[in-house]
Amino acid sequence: MKSTREKILLTLLKKPQSTVSALAEAVKINNISVRHHLSNLLAENLIIAEEERHGVGRPRLVYSLTNEGIEKFPTRYWRLTNRILKRVRNELTPQQVKDLFSSIAYDVASDHKKNVSNLSFEEKINYIDQLLSEEGFEVEVEKADSHYILHEINCPYIQVVQNHPEVCAFDQVLISELLSIPIERINCIASGAKQCSYIIPFNKSMEIV
Repeated sequence: MKSTREKILLTLLKKPQSTVSALAEAVKINNISVRHHLSNLLAENLIIAEEERHGVGRPRLVYSLTNEGIEKFPTRYWRLTNRILKRVRNELTPQQVKDLFSSIAYDVASDHKKNVSNLSFEEKINYIDQLLSEEGFEVEVEKADSHYILHEINCPYIQVVQNHPEVCAFDQVLISELLSIPIERINCIASGAKQCSYIIPFNKSMEIV
């Protein structure tokens, strides 16, 4: 079971710029207790507080994770990876680097293809959700009539993609390959969005296994 401190950090990972009241509601404790935990997290430089105006009156404080706070979640050894990618980038063109990560994604997808071959489309979505969660992602999935939207709330390799955005090709190719359809990325954390989001087209015929 997660501690209150961990629950607050996880809430801020999913919902940056949260207020004290929003955190209290999410974690199920009172505002005074939330402020106590926030004070400690601020002192440890795991979160930041910013003023936000909301109509007439004094601005309110909203809280978000710092890079140090984000690193409390899985990061895939980003320092070593950055060094390796810097060397790779010096040896290859940007397109070749992107193709390299796409190729790795194809290999990973190949390892999982047999596990999804007999699943319904929705079961495949659930499988991908679990697979990404095991890699350190916090995933949320929305379902509409004609599509799904898969949100990656955090990025386990954020420290890498900030310098090497070509790495972002990996997840898109992996998801697309496991579903056997093209998907579209509409948001990307590396480009300044709060989360990475993918539109996954869907129709009833896809439920046929």
